[in-house]
Amino acid sequence: MPELPEQETPPAELYDDVIAHFRGDPAVEQARMFGTSGLSVGRKTFAMLHRGALVVKLDPARCKGLVEGRIATFFDPGHGRLMKAWVSIGTEHAKLWTSLADEARAYVAALKA
Repeated sequence: MPELPEQETPPAELYDDVIAHFRGDPAVEQARMFGTSGLSVGRKTFAMLHRGALVVKLDPARCKGLVEGRIATFFDPGHGRLMKAWVSIGTEHAKLWTSLADEARAYVAALKA
């Protein structure tokens, strides 16, 4: 009997795991950005699910490293201009989603208003 292909976890479920990770953090709230639900700290969004990928805000040098390492791509919110402080991480790197969201939370929390 042939083996069935392994079912991929839908991106929304993977993102639900990221949301659950922050449930105990009173500083983290749900927010809206680029027409999608995201996570924010201090009224600044740090992570969101966009077109099936996790999008996080990080230091631009860190973003560049993730892009060069082929873990992420620079985020394009739809108007053709790539954002240097935002990267999109596909489901093939879903195991990194929570740690990158943690990193994004810390980065955004440290930014001055």
